[in-house]
Amino acid sequence: MKEKYDHPTILQSHALSKYILRTFAYPREHEQLEAIRMATVEKYSYMSAMSVSADVGLFISMLVKIMNAKKTIEVGVFTGYSLLATALALPHDGKGEEGAFDFAFVDADKPNYINYHEQLLKLIKIGGIIAYDNTLWGGSVVETDEDRVVSFLKEWRNSIMEFNDFLAKDSRIELVLLSIGDGLTLCRRLN
Repeated sequence: MKEKYDHPTILQSHALSKYILRTFAYPREHEQLEAIRMATVEKYSYMSAMSVSADVGLFISMLVKIMNAKKTIEVGVFTGYSLLATALALPHDGKGEEGAFDFAFVDADKPNYINYHEQLLKLIKIGGIIAYDNTLWGGSVVETDEDRVVSFLKEWRNSIMEFNDFLAKDSRIELVLLSIGDGLTLCRRLN
């Protein structure tokens, strides 16, 4: 039996997820972001779920603006939706160069999240933010019956759970896990 895997979201209602996207995200989505989203769905079909959702893109954009971030870095871009959302939110003098970064977004291979975290803590300035996507991993992080976990999620589920446990104990950051999209964890570097 082939499993259907829609865009990951922590919401238990596809109707509610569609409502949020249709009412709040899509009407405010930049035309270039919409073009990338549509091209990704057309070209990659089922794999398009790997892309950041429009509501997460809007959140990242607002966060970058609130922070007045000028130097950003991204690890894992797939078709570039979240990268463009970040770039469009930067002011004209914003950059993405080595040095003291204000903001980082990570949406790459989950088994390396801890490695990315260690490297990014060296690149992010004190007070800077690192955002990690998919930290609720389709809700599978709380599933006690392994057989109930959708096969697509099983491969990296343990990596996400290990990463979440690692972050919870990391005294170098303060953090919050947001139940937007498939879970978005924000880490603010303390020292």
